[in-house]
Amino acid sequence: MRVGLMFPPGADPGEIPAFARRAEEAGFDYFCCGEHVFFHGPITNAFVGLAAAAGATERIRLLSALTILPVYPAALAAKLVATLAVVSHGRFELGVGVGGEHPPEFEAVGVPLAERGRRTEEALEVLDRLLAGGRVTFHGEFTTIEDQELQPVPARRPPVWVGGRRRAAMRRAAKHADVWLPYLVTPERLADSLTQVRELAAGQGREAADLTGGVYLWSTVDRDGDRARREVVSAISGIYRQDFEPYADRYLLFGTPARVRERIAEFAEAGAQRVVFAPACAAEDRDRVIDLFATEVLPGIRERGVSVA
Repeated sequence: MRVGLMFPPGADPGEIPAFARRAEEAGFDYFCCGEHVFFHGPITNAFVGLAAAAGATERIRLLSALTILPVYPAALAAKLVATLAVVSHGRFELGVGVGGEHPPEFEAVGVPLAERGRRTEEALEVLDRLLAGGRVTFHGEFTTIEDQELQPVPARRPPVWVGGRRRAAMRRAAKHADVWLPYLVTPERLADSLTQVRELAAGQGREAADLTGGVYLWSTVDRDGDRARREVVSAISGIYRQDFEPYADRYLLFGTPARVRERIAEFAEAGAQRVVFAPACAAEDRDRVIDLFATEVLPGIRERGVSVA
């Protein structure tokens, strides 16, 4: 199993280089940034944040978790993806979501909320065409390209992670994704959704092995399990401006290091080969939570499986 460390929403983007170096030194496989144009509080832009991380690190892979693809013109998104892939020497991986949690950001960029799914699907097609290299002509609902070539392009197309929970996201993943990345799911729902995605992919001639399962986990680890639960509920309720208390036991990862390892083992058994650890706690507790995860949870989660011993 491979594990990514999420740059926390609300943290100072100026800390990204140091945060990414810390993730690399601690043994994480990915450093991850999310994004919004506008949201309930401070948040990064994934392309800019990961470019800063690329310059500060050497080995760790860089994941946008997730790029809200429909807020970008498709050709511009392709340019940003290609450039970041090149400047990071092939370490960038593109996570894609449709967004929608904060409608004002769609209004601000002139994109009707109801079009976000169709725009994302078309943008993924455009990215596939442009990143393959060579001259491209494309006439879509939202994108027109007349005999243009994107330069430079990376030697290999960056892996694509598709996030979401609904059937439309599963169809998108079946067609375009290397990794299916649901969030706010139980292990049972992860297993069911991964099965559905692979069945849809098989209907398009893809092999099940072409699609890896992952899971995005808002998390707090603490030696006091009750405190961990309170911390994660408070943090996520603040991020989304809704009460997560009724959903905590199903959808959030929290507890002592042993309990967190056990829960991640359940996700591994459900098919997760990738985990994004997204620290959700008060800013003053962030270093302690990350250090505890890195020293007492991460060593038991490796590519050959998950140890809960």
